[in-house]
Amino acid sequence: MAPGGMLAFNVDDGFLEAIVRGYRAGILTSNDYVNLCQCETLEDLRMHLTSTDYGNFLANEPAPLATATIAEHLTKKLVDEFRALRVQAIEPLGKFLDYLTYPYMIDNLVLLITGTLHNRDISELIDKCHPLGLFDSMASLCIASTPEELYREIVVDTPLAPYFQELVSLDDLTDLNIEIIRNTLYKAYLKDFLQFCDKMGGATKEIMTDILLFEADRRAINITLNSFGTDLTREERARLLPDIGLLVPE
Repeated sequence: MAPGGMLAFNVDDGFLEAIVRGYRAGILTSNDYVNLCQCETLEDLRMHLTSTDYGNFLANEPAPLATATIAEHLTKKLVDEFRALRVQAIEPLGKFLDYLTYPYMIDNLVLLITGTLHNRDISELIDKCHPLGLFDSMASLCIASTPEELYREIVVDTPLAPYFQELVSLDDLTDLNIEIIRNTLYKAYLKDFLQFCDKMGGATKEIMTDILLFEADRRAINITLNSFGTDLTREERARLLPDIGLLVPE
């Protein structure tokens, strides 16, 4: 952090930092994981978690427990805590937290596009979306019954509208292009997020640059591996690879 940067830190972000430090203190310890490894049933796991910061989050669930139920409640706890931070955050922290939700939005919208192409009911698909990728205008997408209507709603009413307007056309909404759309949006998102962090400077730039470059390299490797044995040409694959990352030729 720049010299003197802490002088006014508490004015805007001190309360939220205290909350995050509390969340961090509640992360399971190595001893907790040792105890979890000794659990023989899901009921044993529930009993042990009650002694941690997870508390009685499974108390109202009848036996026998299912792994899907545990995952659902853990996700809900994560989402509730994240939303509590987002509600309290002011800019630029609010924008930073919004960027963290964009990957989930991309995956959710790709799911809705795929469902629409297969004549699925969007209202049913929304229930399968990741809660961190939901947004206020999500309900308006339910009225779309064709790819054309869905595309129109996306480019008007969603936080990802700028990416869609610039990179995805209506003609791209086909089964063959679904993964191409996903990777194109991720490419733009990673570059945009990196530019935002560069503008922020300080510790945000220092830490997030390494994280985003690593994610870009990871996606580049995945895209390359998944393109083998497909009709994707080398030029088409190159257009999907992120513009950032340690693997980008100098």
